[in-house]
Amino acid sequence: MIGTLNALIDLVEDALDQDRPGPDIDIAAFARAHATTEYHLRRMFASLAGMPVSEYIRRRRMTRAAAELVSGAPDLLAVAVRHGYGSIEAFTRAFRAVHGTAPAQVRRDGGPLRTQPMLRFRLSVEGRVPMDVTITERPAFALVGHAAEVPLIHEGVNPHIQAHIASFAPEEHQRLKELGNTDPAGILAVSDGPEPDAAEGTPLRYLHGVAVSKSTTVPGDLDIIDLPAGSWAVFASSGAFPETLQSLWAATATEWFPSNPWRLRPGPSIVRYLEFTETHATCELWLPVERA
Repeated sequence: MIGTLNALIDLVEDALDQDRPGPDIDIAAFARAHATTEYHLRRMFASLAGMPVSEYIRRRRMTRAAAELVSGAPDLLAVAVRHGYGSIEAFTRAFRAVHGTAPAQVRRDGGPLRTQPMLRFRLSVEGRVPMDVTITERPAFALVGHAAEVPLIHEGVNPHIQAHIASFAPEEHQRLKELGNTDPAGILAVSDGPEPDAAEGTPLRYLHGVAVSKSTTVPGDLDIIDLPAGSWAVFASSGAFPETLQSLWAATATEWFPSNPWRLRPGPSIVRYLEFTETHATCELWLPVERA
């Protein structure tokens, strides 16, 4: 996977070297050519780089464009077209989003600029997060409960999720517990949705609920996420909340997936809490996987 990610970086640079790079790089075709999936590739890139691949491409394009402007490129439209934009207005919006200033100002004053260096991925097995992992095969099952759309937050407690959970009476939590009848057992925190490399703030579907077998009759007032049969990687975590869980999530990308013959497949991530206080949690992180 590390070699594949570096090959993707080279593909981005090759596209930028063209006189007129196309508006998009075909990530799906690239993933197929490297015997992986677009979903897994995007998820691993975002986890390791700290940004979606689309954002990295945009930053690199604007870094190249800024270098041309600082060097005295006289024709702003030609620079815009060379970097895939059909008008000065669209190019200016993209340029300002990256650099915080207009291209005309950079051409005149030489800055300020926020450049994006070319990335290079390297595998570093540090073992800083113990990886207690079990691969389990599960038949088709469903997740049922109460869903809400919340913004994606990578670090710290998500107050929107907290408010969603707090809106339910204790009796509703008990009803859900009694409905659950399969693994993962207990009340679950389910994150379903956005694209695998979604940026922070992107809406995701969060479900507070339980797992039930496919034959279970589900009350009509509950939301349902149907899941096919497949493999799940179950990572155990115990420590300060939410830092330990978020560090574990990152470690799956930086340490576990690059050195194991598994890759992510589309599906929600599930957190099963075994013990929980405001500052400490013992839990399991369930991720849908398939053989690489």
